Amino acid sequence: MLRYGLATLGIVALGAGIALVRPAAAGTESPKIQATAHLYDTYCAQCHGVQRNGKGVNTVGLSVQPRDHSDTVAMSSLPREQIVKAITDGGASVNKSALMPSWSGVLSKDQIEDMADYLMYVCKCNKGS
Repeated sequence: MLRYGLATLGIVALGAGIALVRPAAAGTESPKIQATAHLYDTYCAQCHGVQRNGKGVNTVGLSVQPRDHSDTVAMSSLPREQIVKAITDGGASVNKSALMPSWSGVLSKDQIEDMADYLMYVCKCNKGS
């Protein structure tokens, strides 16, 4: 019985730990930000990381490090149109890594636009503007 109690406690602790690393999943964000954070977690975090820092689980063995979406300076230098094009048509469409796939067959145009806005939210690129 003690073994099951410890296992349950471990699962609860793991869940709490995961909740702590999700930067945009707290209840204070708008429903659109929360929905887009969920899309990011589903499709992007494997490469770009749950911390949005380019250190996802799929980066082992990649020849190019995925973009750090939490880097305010680097992300602020990107035109929004370039971000939308990279998501829509893949990295090669904006002279970046061909390992970044096109998401236009998975995400709707509105979801891609929302993702570009979400990335600006993640990097805090709109603060003070």
